[in-house]
Amino acid sequence: MARNAFGKKCFGRQYKSRYKNHPQLIRFKAVEKPLEAINQYLTEIWDEATRRGYNFDRNKIDFDFTKIKIEVTTGQMQYEFNHLLKKLEQRDPERFKQFENLKMVDCAEIFEVKEGEIEKWEIIS
Repeated sequence: MARNAFGKKCFGRQYKSRYKNHPQLIRFKAVEKPLEAINQYLTEIWDEATRRGYNFDRNKIDFDFTKIKIEVTTGQMQYEFNHLLKKLEQRDPERFKQFENLKMVDCAEIFEVKEGEIEKWEIIS
């Protein structure tokens, strides 16, 4: 979540860091209007955070964007979900127990899932 607010700063050239070229930002850089795509994604994060009762600063979002779809592969989705499960197992064992038997989760509306492998840009850990 916060990673994409950070991504927005990277595109806006307001931030100098080794993370400016983080592989996860490639999916946004590949679209015609990356800042609009990040704003669309952040809007979805804000909606979900609000539903769950979390505090997410909506002032970080520019709501003036045209909705698009970004393709994500089934392999990439599975990799990211497994990565999340590993983090949860270490950081929040109780929450991990809630999700450990799930095969997959739904993705954000901005993403359109297509069959395929893990993205070539992914850093496998």
